[in-house]
Amino acid sequence: MKLLNWTKERIKHKLEHLKFQHLVETFKKHGAALVAIIIVWEVIEDIGFPILFIWLGKNVHPTFIAGAPASWLLCLHWLVVPLTWKLWIKFTNYRKKKANIL
Repeated sequence: MKLLNWTKERIKHKLEHLKFQHLVETFKKHGAALVAIIIVWEVIEDIGFPILFIWLGKNVHPTFIAGAPASWLLCLHWLVVPLTWKLWIKFTNYRKKKANIL
């Protein structure tokens, strides 16, 4: 029962990041770049990884097929989104541009 509750919470948590209200609040606070990073990462995480694991399971070793449903339960945006955002700021000098505008 704990596994079922944990699974439901993980899925609920993932879907909260794609709610329109959450995206609007993030857009207002940080701009379009962060919203784009979040959406692209969620698509990669929820569509790209399962497809990759299924392909690996068919072409490399059948054990990889177990990674397809596991990738829906595991959540890596807590790590990847901040790292990508940091790289984006460093690459575009976001803070310097923002300071020049103000």
